[in-house]
Amino acid sequence: MRIRDGRLQDASQIAELLGQLGYAATTDFVENKLNRLIQHSDAQLIVAIENVDRIIGFASLHFIPQLGVEGDFCRISYFCVDHKRRSRGIGKRMEAAIVESAIQRQCDRIEVHCHIRRSSAHKFYARQGYVEDPKYLLKQLSDRTQRSMSGTLDQAEST
Repeated sequence: MRIRDGRLQDASQIAELLGQLGYAATTDFVENKLNRLIQHSDAQLIVAIENVDRIIGFASLHFIPQLGVEGDFCRISYFCVDHKRRSRGIGKRMEAAIVESAIQRQCDRIEVHCHIRRSSAHKFYARQGYVEDPKYLLKQLSDRTQRSMSGTLDQAEST
């Protein structure tokens, strides 16, 4: 197994892995998102591969500058190892690569949001030294985004 940066042509295999996490992402959808992610200077996609180019895991990272403190932080937005290959050290090696990337970017912490139903993932993160920090606030924007795109939100807010 080796780890490399992700590529646009990895979209179909990443879509399959996203399916294992419960996301119904098509290859076209993932390809569009990968194109944006790969071009973003404060983001990175890493993939774990075996054989020639079979992706068995991936992680997307975002590096966020912090105005008030010395170190920045790295956010793991997605992290998946193929369900048939879990508990073989792949996730541990990928997490070590994430740590290395974060250190190279002068980050002093890594943050990951993991759904409450993913208890085995919680155990994995705990074994890697992550601690729970339960205050997490979320504002859903999907309804506002849809209305804004149709122009109704802009009109409603200006009145």
